[in-house]
Parts: sequence; C-alpha cells; structure tokens
Amino acid sequence: MSDPRTTPSIFTRGAVDLGALRPANKPAPAGPAGPATSAAPAPSPGGAPPAVIEVTEENFQTTVLELSMTTPVILDFWAEWCEPCKQLSPVLEKLAAEGAGSWVLGKVDVDTNPRLAQALRVQGIPMVIAVVGGQLVEGFTGVLPEAQVRQYVDAVLKAGGVEVAAPEDPRLDAADDAMMTGDLDAAEAAYKKILAESPQDHAAESGLAQVELYRRITGVDAEKALAKAAADPDDLEAQQLAADIEVLSGQAPEAYDRLVSAVKRSSGEERDAVRKHLLSLFNVAGPDDPAVASARRALARALF
Repeated sequence: MSDPRTTPSIFTRGAVDLGALRPANKPAPAGPAGPATSAAPAPSPGGAPPAVIEVTEENFQTTVLELSMTTPVILDFWAEWCEPCKQLSPVLEKLAAEGAGSWVLGKVDVDTNPRLAQALRVQGIPMVIAVVGGQLVEGFTGVLPEAQVRQYVDAVLKAGGVEVAAPEDPRLDAADDAMMTGDLDAAEAAYKKILAESPQDHAAESGLAQVELYRRITGVDAEKALAKAAADPDDLEAQQLAADIEVLSGQAPEAYDRLVSAVKRSSGEERDAVRKHLLSLFNVAGPDDPAVASARRALARALF
C-alpha cells in the first residue's frame, strides 16, 4: 500500500523500462492461413478502442504498448479478493466511459498475470499507473476519492497531448492542484473560500476534509499507530488515528467500522468526538460513496 503519511505524489514518467515487456522478436503478421496472434482490442462501432479492456501478459504488447502510441492507457491492477479494488474499479470504469475514447482503462488481474505485476513493480493493490506513448506515467496505490482520480486521469491525458476540457470551477481546480503538490495551507485557504461562497459545494467540502486528514497523519508512524489501536480498543484517540491511516490506505470501510465500534463503546463528550471524526471521514469520500451510505446506517443504529 502507499505510505499514508504523505500526500499523493506528483506523476513522473519513465521510471520503469517497458521495453522489457516487449517480445524479443515481434512476429510478422500472419496471412489468412497463418497462426493466430494476440490482437489489439476490437474497436467500438465508432472506430475507437473500447473504454475498458482486459490486459494479460500475452496481449500487453498490442493492448497497451502499441495502443498507447495513439491513445493513453490507464492500468488498474486488481484481484478478486481485494475489497478496496471493488471501491476503486467502478470509479475508473465510470471515468473511462465518460472519456468517450480519449483514453482506455486496462484491467490487470495480478493473480493471473504475476509476471506483468512484477515487471511493473506492483507492491500493493489496487494500484493505478498509465502508459502514454510507450512510456510509464506513475500513479497511485490505494483508493482515492473520485475528484483525485479524475485529476490523475487529466494529468495522464495532458501527458499524452490530449486536450482536457476546462474545469467547471477553476477555483476548485486551483485548490486541488495545491493539495496535490503538498501545499496544504494554500489548498485549505482555497477550499474555505469556495465554501464561504458556495456552502453546498460537496467537492470543496471533500477537499477540505482531505487537507485536514493529511495534516492529522503528518509525521505519524502508521505501523506503530495501528498496533497501538489494536492493543487498546478503548483508546479513542488511537482508534481515530488508526481510522485516518486506514482511509488513506484504501481501507475506508474498515475505518468506518472501527469508529462505529468506538461509538458503541463510548459515551458523552468522548462519544460525540468520535462521531464527529467519523463524519469528517465521510466528507473525504463524498455523499455518493456506497461505503459511506452503509456506514451512516450503522452509525445511526449505534447512536439510537
């Protein structure tokens, strides 16, 4: 998993030699009677590649490397047993459909493609990286809110020379950029300004909650913090910090369950503090996240 003590990294290119994944001798195209070869993804009726493709070790050359010369390919490394993957993948698939052929989402099952995962240095899932013009564009590990995933997609498209539509709210774009570069003070000020002018702006509310979350875990040793929470379930501050770490590690449902349990075990001002902390984590994900909806119901049962 990614280090929860840091903000998402700036996306850089060329960190992995993708040439090692190319076949040593690319076979010549077969004639009508020749053997079948790995084909590129079948185009959609409009002539563009499909929005989502299955990527394997056998078809990586055509479905990713060759396709990336004309269309950016974003790779989603996942596995059937990975619960955080089930949160991130639908977001990526939604954005790929919205992209209308401007980029392609490549799904890579790490269990059936271990060599590919190893070659691309996959150390935790879900993991997202991209290939543009045959070169790697680094991404992120873990689950991010949709707004940040959308930012990553925009960065990939810009790297590929694809024109990205202007944001609906340039103020929000500037605030997001500040957070992504680690300037939390500037991001906080920008989000607060938006909320002062538009109190119901859920994107700005989510952004501000993310800034506060990053501040709370700055300098924290994640492993020690999680161990402390496990050793003392009644230490409410430890439980809240552990929940912060879990959210940034792509384990939001686990974080919500942790704090709902803490609400059940507490009372008075302490209970209210845990409740408010949990609500702040809901704001990070946004109101449309299905895990948030489920956790809100669990919180209501715990309170009443």
